[in-house]
Amino acid sequence: MPSNASEMRTPAPGRTPLAATVGNALKIVIVGGFGVGKTTMVGAVSEMRPLSTEEVMTQAGAEIDDLRGVRDKRTTTAAFDFGRITVDATRVLYLFGAPGQKRFWFLWEQLFLGSLGAVVLVDTTRVEDSWYAIDRLEHHGTPFIVAVNRFGPGPDLERVRGALALSNEVPLLECDARRRESSRDVLITLVHHLASLERARSARKETS
Repeated sequence: MPSNASEMRTPAPGRTPLAATVGNALKIVIVGGFGVGKTTMVGAVSEMRPLSTEEVMTQAGAEIDDLRGVRDKRTTTAAFDFGRITVDATRVLYLFGAPGQKRFWFLWEQLFLGSLGAVVLVDTTRVEDSWYAIDRLEHHGTPFIVAVNRFGPGPDLERVRGALALSNEVPLLECDARRRESSRDVLITLVHHLASLERARSARKETS
């Protein structure tokens, strides 16, 4: 995984104010199945206190949501999570963590509007939970990368790529969404991917 710390600033402890030099805000969406670690990633990497819409799960919700593999989960995102991380002196990423339950998927369409790219978080014990996220991103034409949030031993990345039917052009990496450095590396990978896509578009324009 990338580890170029200079590409994304490590904030001082506590609240980090937005720099006056920032003039380019990039919207990033973090999607994936229920309980895969989206809220955890936003909270781990955000340089400001993240906005969270987590609510305590009730018995009524348990009758609707698929709790397979997440029986110990006690809270759930009811709208979205929001955080921020500075890339450099002029660019900042605004992070939106989407809810994972099927009953909240209608919110995804709004979260995708204006987004520059996305991270799809995957739990290898529930790979199929990521299919919908990938399908919707491809439908919207939103560039994305895939990050396997390792909860324990599981299939290697090539098997995950095959299970998700990902092309070789889509970056795929492992992460630990609980760790700031690991989550930051995921975002760096996405920024690099978006930059390479932009360079490719520019090159095509010049040759056309």
